[in-house]
Amino acid sequence: MIRARLGDWALALVVPLLLLVGYDLWARGAGDFFFPPLSVIGGNFADDWLFERVPTDLLPSLARMLAGYAIAVAIGVVAGMVLGSLRTLAIALDPVLQFLRALPPPTLIPVSLLVFGAGDSAKIFLIALGALWPVLLNTVDGVRGVDPTVLDMARSYRIPARARLLRVVLPAALPRIFAGARTALAIAIILMVVSELVGASNGVGHTVQLAQRGFNIPEMWAGTVLLGLVGFAFNALFVAVERRALGWHHGSTGRGGAPTRRTRLRRERPRPVLTPTRTAVAVESAAAGPAPTEGSVPDARRQ
Repeated sequence: MIRARLGDWALALVVPLLLLVGYDLWARGAGDFFFPPLSVIGGNFADDWLFERVPTDLLPSLARMLAGYAIAVAIGVVAGMVLGSLRTLAIALDPVLQFLRALPPPTLIPVSLLVFGAGDSAKIFLIALGALWPVLLNTVDGVRGVDPTVLDMARSYRIPARARLLRVVLPAALPRIFAGARTALAIAIILMVVSELVGASNGVGHTVQLAQRGFNIPEMWAGTVLLGLVGFAFNALFVAVERRALGWHHGSTGRGGAPTRRTRLRRERPRPVLTPTRTAVAVESAAAGPAPTEGSVPDARRQ
């Protein structure tokens, strides 16, 4: 298992290393002003983004991005659960949602500046608006994709609607919700940069724009590399959380990587077939409680 993972990591590093070496050799030979060698870009990256600009530009950008992303995920999951469960409401709101979804968030920058001003609220609004739709639509699809047999069985056992929503519908929709949240994360990083191009006084996007306008090409490339590293780090963190939360889903679909010994034994262990009759008997037994022991029931003959 460890060898397989090391082999996967080594294979994943081959193409990036080849691209970096090829670019550096080409840049040194071409001597183009707009494409400096990696040593120049790395020097500017170390000077600007390791210490100096972290508290003044990087952290404010990440704070705005995470705030907008959290708002988008919260609204998208809650609204998606409601729209996925209430078909009439979804049909009534579909034209409005499709209209708002078609609006590119950058075109709303003037409106957001007029409404929220030039502070962080306008940027958070744009990030939340753009990252909302993947979460919302995937949540609706996930809720509508729940097996109707499972819902009918939950209703037949008179499970309350709130418990059905939280313990039956939500777990079944989680794979689609995580897929939408992962797409929304990439959109949030993009809109973090876009929102800082107008009316901003700090941030990574603002710094990259100033470097581009001043023809400080190495600093511009250093900021671009930083954005790529930020996106890579957040994606890796999200994948780790997703595998932790959806281990049951990845194990059933074969996407969980090399199986461990415990997983292989669990898959090879025969499982009883749950027919509706057996399921009903199991539920009735669980509702009746544990069987009384010999000492817990008074003997009628003693009475």
